Amino acid sequence: MGAATKPVTDSSFESDVLKASEPVLVDFWAEWCGPCRMVGPVLEELATEMQGKVTIAKMNVDENPMAPSKYGIRSIPTLILFKNGQPAATKIGALPKAALEAWIKEQIA
Repeated sequence: MGAATKPVTDSSFESDVLKASEPVLVDFWAEWCGPCRMVGPVLEELATEMQGKVTIAKMNVDENPMAPSKYGIRSIPTLILFKNGQPAATKIGALPKAALEAWIKEQIA
């Protein structure tokens, strides 16, 4: 069984995302968000397929208001790729798997 997506909270954000040794893609999502539920299974697959290259984390914006506020999350799903503790790239909205995978690979190359 490969790596699944990693739940991240406001309290774990610094250690799990900002201090991570490899790039971390954070999916800012919420239970009530239809497009978030569409992109969720795609991210689970990518988390397994891209294990060792990127960590894919999920942050529930309803339960964790601080990080989304800090990074200006206004609509969800918003995906932010962090490299060396800095936001390196952002995608807003649900994307098909192929497009999402290509975008991630481009950012971590």
